[in-house]
Amino acid sequence: MMIRKAWTLAAGLATTVLISSAFAHHGWDWTQDEQTEMTGTITSIYIGPPHPRLEITTEDGPWSVDLGNPRQTQSAGFVEGTAAVGDVVLIRGHRSADNNEKLIKAVRATIDGRQYDFYPDLIRED
Repeated sequence: MMIRKAWTLAAGLATTVLISSAFAHHGWDWTQDEQTEMTGTITSIYIGPPHPRLEITTEDGPWSVDLGNPRQTQSAGFVEGTAAVGDVVLIRGHRSADNNEKLIKAVRATIDGRQYDFYPDLIRED
């Protein structure tokens, strides 16, 4: 009986942690309102759930770049093989509201002159 209660408690705690982390970076509440651009060199590429992601190195150091959800990223034309480590990328998006966190949520990525619009309705041209 004790073991069953312990497992139930552990499962509940794990579910709470997963739900909390899922909500932590979904939406835009964690980002700054204004859009910014940065150029960097791709150091790693992840295409998969919950969000495809690039790691880039800029003159300001390493940054993590959240792309759209997998479906949005694919619809934008950014699929496996689109980019490679070493490619230069221009990111337009919203930086984390926490200035100590080097994380940006991209609305667009440009590689070799080709634009990949993850959130076309949200792109603001300056």
